Amino acid sequence: MSKKVSMDSGTSELMVETRDRVAIITFNRPEARNALSDGLTSGLRRAIKYFADDPQTGSILITGAATAFCAGSDVKAMHQSRPKTKATFEQQLEGLRVAQRMLTGALVQVRKPTVAAIAGAAAGAGLALALACDIRIAARSAILTTAYARIGLSGDYGIAWLLTRVAGLARARELMFLSERIDAQRAESLGLVNRVVPDASLREAAFGLAASLAEGPPIALSLMKDNLDHAVTSTFFESLDLEASNVLKSERTLDYREGVRAFAEKRKPVFEGH
Repeated sequence: MSKKVSMDSGTSELMVETRDRVAIITFNRPEARNALSDGLTSGLRRAIKYFADDPQTGSILITGAATAFCAGSDVKAMHQSRPKTKATFEQQLEGLRVAQRMLTGALVQVRKPTVAAIAGAAAGAGLALALACDIRIAARSAILTTAYARIGLSGDYGIAWLLTRVAGLARARELMFLSERIDAQRAESLGLVNRVVPDASLREAAFGLAASLAEGPPIALSLMKDNLDHAVTSTFFESLDLEASNVLKSERTLDYREGVRAFAEKRKPVFEGH
């Protein structure tokens, strides 16, 4: 039986544990549909950085407590709060730039496989966090929405970049402008999620996938992410050249030798990241 190890996230609003080389990060504000708060985002930034650098972590699984993934920014709290200082536009801009780079920016840059398990609402910045993961599994109850147009905002945390690359420009415009609530089946058809599973199976299915990825060859998976990220903006021949460099790098690893040996011996390979 695999052993869970809980870790201190610095806040009760974020639960963090590891199991079978999978880092499980759970948003824990169920009373607010796991909407983002200062405490939650601060803990999430620390957790992403820690697990991105931790050699014992093979993959990262992000999910939400109870019946929601993340409802985005806490609009109710935003309405009730009053600014304590009168920061200039430039000061606010610099603060938001840093905050975004340290959250979805950091998540996109993680060189390990990342999985989002979506139940209930994934809205606004919460949707951006899900889209920043490599693979998304949704429960049938999941509802996805950009939400920004509903409250008069243009979008943040990379939502435009992420949506355009996942769903294409035409669909991204539709999803941003209309802010419609998209159910799991339509989200799958639009490419917003990779798989849809029964609600009761979500956690097991998502963890099973994350655990399988954690057993993969870490160096090769990291280089795959480099190849895929580069392919978005490169020409075919630029992509071809990077793949040539990276496949030669992966051929020089002990994991490659182990993979070939395991294939010949008809057994499961044991990769160690060397």
